[in-house]
Amino acid sequence: MKGPNRRTLLRSGAAVALAAVTACEAGKEGAGRRMPSEAGRRMPSEAQRHARTFMAWPPADSAWADWTDEVRADIARIARTVAGFEPVVLLAAPAEVKAAQRACGSGVEVIPVAVDDLWVRDTGPTFVTGPEGLAGIDFHFNGWGGKQDHRRDEKVARTVLTREAVPRVDAPITAEGGSLEVDGHGTLMVTESSLVNPNRNPGRSRDDIEKALKELLGVTTVIWFQGVRGEDITDCHVDALARFTDDGAVLLSRPHPAGGPDVWSRAYDQARGVLETATDARGRKPEIVDLPEPDPAALGRRGPDFLDSYANYYVVNDAVIVPGFGDRTADRNAVSIIGELHPGRKVVPVRIDTVAEGGGGIHCATQQQPDQLER
Repeated sequence: MKGPNRRTLLRSGAAVALAAVTACEAGKEGAGRRMPSEAGRRMPSEAQRHARTFMAWPPADSAWADWTDEVRADIARIARTVAGFEPVVLLAAPAEVKAAQRACGSGVEVIPVAVDDLWVRDTGPTFVTGPEGLAGIDFHFNGWGGKQDHRRDEKVARTVLTREAVPRVDAPITAEGGSLEVDGHGTLMVTESSLVNPNRNPGRSRDDIEKALKELLGVTTVIWFQGVRGEDITDCHVDALARFTDDGAVLLSRPHPAGGPDVWSRAYDQARGVLETATDARGRKPEIVDLPEPDPAALGRRGPDFLDSYANYYVVNDAVIVPGFGDRTADRNAVSIIGELHPGRKVVPVRIDTVAEGGGGIHCATQQQPDQLER
């Protein structure tokens, strides 16, 4: 089936150009401000305990159009599943709070915050901890480089931090939460395609961006993959390609031989080559574990933007929430591999057919706030 995707709100060329200018100005503004309490700041691993998970409810006027009911059902299913392990706070348009609450149940807290779409991993704040406690980084979401309307989503990070009374860190670069993968011990994995890109950070070199990331996230080692520009709306976010496990291994999403354009196989090969010679911040060579993607023939008819990466899972307190796609063999295999590399956690598969049709997954639809009591 061909479903909606994050490209359906592509804006005019003039609007995209305006977004690029806005990103440049946002970067200049952020660069002129001293970021508070940089010393000792760190982005915890997703495996660290969470205080809560943030999610967002697709509004009636979102890109999903006729698919709104179906994608909301997916989001409600994810929210209820996560709420079985930790608190969930769902952002919803003020007029849609009651409907979202009915769909998600009493175990999910729904708060009135206007959003354009459900991708809170990218639009929400990226939380860091430090000597002065919790802070949230505002990476100036710009619609993945001006590709989608983001008039409300560009304000989500600031709104959430203000509402939660969490200090805001004004990033000197533009990025999204899905473009960042940390091990909690000083190592960061990123793709060049999603960061060293004029649609986010015009005029910035890789060295410039790496310096900012080290200061913002408290990392000392950055592992760069080439990624892929222009094939998906995120320009190849790392959270659908490579993920750290609880013990520092790296799960690498391996495309099915019959799946998709060759660019994704080349991205996998390039990332694997980088990892084979890389060392993490602790001087260790990471164990690389392939996470095979499903057989497209077993999924039925899917749209061209269907994200079939099991790597886009979400680690919660005592569990891992893993996407299911309908290839029973591949789904079971993914649960087995992810479970083995996240010992002590329950692995819970959740079908996300419509979210995946939109080019995203469970990780894209969630954002963790770390527990300040665990350091």
